[in-house]
Amino acid sequence: MHGQLALASSLLLAVFTQHALAVDKTRDPSLDANLATAATQLDRLALLGNDNAWLFDFTAQEPNYNFAPGGVVNMNAATFPAAKGNGMTMAMLNLGPCSMLPPHYHPRASNYVVAIHGNTTTYMYEENGARLVTETLTPGMATIFPQASMHMMVNNGCENAQLVSALNSDDAGTQNIGNVFSNGFPAELVNAAFGQNLASSDVASKMTPVGTGSNWGLSECLKQCGIQPNGTYIRF
Repeated sequence: MHGQLALASSLLLAVFTQHALAVDKTRDPSLDANLATAATQLDRLALLGNDNAWLFDFTAQEPNYNFAPGGVVNMNAATFPAAKGNGMTMAMLNLGPCSMLPPHYHPRASNYVVAIHGNTTTYMYEENGARLVTETLTPGMATIFPQASMHMMVNNGCENAQLVSALNSDDAGTQNIGNVFSNGFPAELVNAAFGQNLASSDVASKMTPVGTGSNWGLSECLKQCGIQPNGTYIRF
């Protein structure tokens, strides 16, 4: 019981101290709209009339493709018009040493995640009454986060971790839990719900800035790996 309470406290702390908002900007709204209303598949293909329209380079998506602390690159209807109407998002998840994806959920899609490099710990709660599911993913291992389940991923090692994620919607959406409490619901109600002063200007000032999907994780890990939050390596 003590271990579960400690983990719950850590997750709650992560909600309010690790803050990332990964929002994909639609690159060509008019093309997406035309693809959605095309009468036939041949009409859709005519709108995607050159080979470049079918190629997506994850590594060229700056600033999201990075490992300090890391980032999420989505290939979906917003970032890649060819994905419009195909019912799928592919994402590349980069977790630098001691980084994390803070607690979040996808309102419109289930999420399949497979590890490519490194060692990643995942946590998932699906609903009230469900147990916490914890997995350790090393290369070739995978897990599933059902639609709208809250989950997070942590790289507690000193090496980069990389994962590939598949979601069964080309517009899966992402909701970071911290944003709901810090910038969404009335602060006085959040504080009443948790029985303490969590939604306040003081807490908000300590949150990490909006990132590219990944944020720095535990200070103990950063110290062990000799990393400062700005991504530079130091000696202790």
